Amino acid sequence: MAAYGAEHRVRLPALCAGWMTQTFVHWAYPAEAVRALVPEPLVVEEYGGSAWVGFTPFVMTDVRPPGVPSALPGLPTFAETNLRTYVRHPNGRDGLWFFSLEVACPVMLGARAIGAPYHPGVLEVTRSGETVRYSGRRRRGRASYRLAVRPGAPVERPTARDVWLTSRWRAYTRSPGLLWETPVAHEPWPLACAAVEELEETLTAEAGLPAPAGEPVVHFSDGVRHVRMGVPVPCSRTP
Repeated sequence: MAAYGAEHRVRLPALCAGWMTQTFVHWAYPAEAVRALVPEPLVVEEYGGSAWVGFTPFVMTDVRPPGVPSALPGLPTFAETNLRTYVRHPNGRDGLWFFSLEVACPVMLGARAIGAPYHPGVLEVTRSGETVRYSGRRRRGRASYRLAVRPGAPVERPTARDVWLTSRWRAYTRSPGLLWETPVAHEPWPLACAAVEELEETLTAEAGLPAPAGEPVVHFSDGVRHVRMGVPVPCSRTP
């Protein structure tokens, strides 16, 4: 099971930030449908007999290099949305595999150098009363989404599945011939229940996934402010 708190310390971060106003929408998928989209040597992880695909929009705040205080005015704030699944390397370390990353800030496109599938787009996150709304449209292609959720009561005691779906401490990406591992550390997510009021998306279809089936598992979090992303390191050669 994924650890609720960070598995490691990132002593020398490449980037610091906050991940705020985050919603986790998860669908169970047949493992074979997901496995076809994940490169070797990564293995798709399952929970409850299914692979899981997460649609996670949020706001990235206080993006800065290490050593720069988060109180510094003028630090960038922008929306990002990830489509991801959960994998394990043969070395035993689990993490995220991203099918796509939609982003409103062109600076993040530099991570394409290690294979992070960033796509520039027009993204927006707003609050109206008790409802949080997310929308996004990729600048090239037809990928888009609209999501409205109503956060509910705090999750005082996260279940094993809650932790498994939301607490991961590294991401894997692939550039030609190499698989990269990027560690991350932050405080535990303060989770809340959430109800979906509106959901339309084409990100799953653009990634090559079948249409989601069944009701999603949904969580909301006000966010984590002390995210430390480590330096990516190559961990395997790939076909």
